[in-house]
Amino acid sequence: KERKKELLIAGEEEKKKKKKRMEKTDCCALNVVLAEEKKGQLIPNGNHQGVNGTLVAPVRALPERETWTRQMDFIMSCVGFAVGLGNVWRFPYLCYKNGGGVFLIPYVLFIFLGGIPIFFLEIALGQFMKAGSINVWNIAPLFKGLGYASMVIVFFCNTYYIMVLAWGFYYLIKSFNGTLPWSSCDNEWNTDTCIEIFRHEDCQNGTIANGRSPIIEFWENKVLNISDGLDQPGALNWELMLCLLAVWVMVYFCVWKGVKSTGKIVYFTATFPYVVLIILLVRGVTLPGAYDGIMYYLKPNWSKLGEPQVWIDAGTQIFFSYAIGLGALTALGSYNRFNNDYAFMLAMINSGTSFFAGFVVFSILGFMASEQGVDISKVAESGPGLAFIAYPKAVSLMPVAPVWAALFFFMLLLLGLDSQFVGVEGFVTGILDLFPGKYYMRYRREIAVAICCLLCFIIDLSMVTQGGMYVFQLFDYYSASGMTLLWQAFWECVVVAWVYGADKFMDDIARMIGYRPFPWMKWCWSFITPCVCMGIFLFHLLNYKPLTYNNVYVYPWWGEVIGWCLALSSMLCIPVSLVYKLSGAKGTFREVRHTIKDYIFSVITHILIGMYHQTLEIKKTC
Repeated sequence: KERKKELLIAGEEEKKKKKKRMEKTDCCALNVVLAEEKKGQLIPNGNHQGVNGTLVAPVRALPERETWTRQMDFIMSCVGFAVGLGNVWRFPYLCYKNGGGVFLIPYVLFIFLGGIPIFFLEIALGQFMKAGSINVWNIAPLFKGLGYASMVIVFFCNTYYIMVLAWGFYYLIKSFNGTLPWSSCDNEWNTDTCIEIFRHEDCQNGTIANGRSPIIEFWENKVLNISDGLDQPGALNWELMLCLLAVWVMVYFCVWKGVKSTGKIVYFTATFPYVVLIILLVRGVTLPGAYDGIMYYLKPNWSKLGEPQVWIDAGTQIFFSYAIGLGALTALGSYNRFNNDYAFMLAMINSGTSFFAGFVVFSILGFMASEQGVDISKVAESGPGLAFIAYPKAVSLMPVAPVWAALFFFMLLLLGLDSQFVGVEGFVTGILDLFPGKYYMRYRREIAVAICCLLCFIIDLSMVTQGGMYVFQLFDYYSASGMTLLWQAFWECVVVAWVYGADKFMDDIARMIGYRPFPWMKWCWSFITPCVCMGIFLFHLLNYKPLTYNNVYVYPWWGEVIGWCLALSSMLCIPVSLVYKLSGAKGTFREVRHTIKDYIFSVITHILIGMYHQTLEIKKTC
């Protein structure tokens, strides 16, 4: 009896020690390990459930979070942010390049496999947690690096994206001249090889064949005043710098008062581009050659479906145009009322705009190809080449050219402006949520927005020099590239579906909107979307090509190093944050190791059980 009593007492003591050790070293418990959650930095939305099932209530009560005045404010903000320059200058070119109408097959497929599921996930996560891109990951504190990664990406994006607006604003100002400055060769920046009329039959002459269009000379010699390489930054372009400053001032006054003011501005910035697109389409289809241009855009080339690059382009375009992985959608969702359910509709508006813009762009390009007597493949371009070379050149051939040029660049400015200030809003929201103790500080938001805009402007000064285009391309190619967005999207799905729990998240959504989403969402978050993201990510990595400018200038090795540093600065946030959280756990190294071992085993078990149950659900549905 005494022996049994001793064993019983020893067993109870062992249980108490084990429980105490787990309380010290459970790295997944929100209310134990994470210092920031101890300090009450969990954004309140009632009680939240930690990864270990613990209900965690906020330590410090914060003022009620600001919400949109009307739901239409949120819809317009999401439309303005997601529908941007990529819808106008990237999608139509990809559609033409990858088999015309055939490209829509992989594009639509990836909308349902990756675009809508992650778009819905990010908005729902912000809406449920009532937090920005960092604090929403309180649902899985070990992976809070996801929030920091999205902040790094959106900061870089805010930094370089606004340069397109500065160029567009510069062109808009120049469009108010009686004669467009890029339509003639009589300017100080033009060279002896400049040729105004450039028809195909004239190119038989050797001198003319080596000639340059006035629009190219305006872009390279006047706007960019481009140097010979990244190692030759040259002088500042003061005109362009003033345009950049003006655009940043616009962004600041759009964002500084929060969603109450932003929600009103986007009614104009998000809707007026559609008015301009309709006007340009009506004008474009009446021009000679427009029909041929539209046919090039839509004509199916079924053989393209067998090329892997077509599928990769379709998947990458979805992640670009849906603005996934930037954290801004999460920030916008955090200002929603608890029962908003507009994510699917917003996704359809985004893709519909891309398809519609293709008719506008290719009707104009068809006209330009007809006027020059060349094949449309010679004039079809993507990115800045379309916006600042091909389209201005086409406009200069029209009657009343300054009017059409002003309309186009005004539309370009608005398309980029609302994307820009919503991106800044997402960054500022994440920063302010990190410091809830300063919530009552007067003008805290105005100061935070001012610091963000000023810091980005200072970095942007490197892009208004003679070597600025090389810097711009470094940011564009690496900092917010397909690889970084795909890496971010992959981990978002894995953490929500397998660490927090797909079923648990579906229940959270049901609490908000009154019903559980279609099981397809859960299957995508758990299996399909992560596989799609990782597949495209690996393809990008294996087919990596060094950055060049105009396929002529090759960046030096140290430029490549800078580029990879920009990319890795966001991608490494996830593993670095994970290691930091684990190293900060209390207890001996052996205790922490055992806890991690037990946690990994429990996660693997949870994944296997989840896969079994979801397989049963799929069979029942079928």
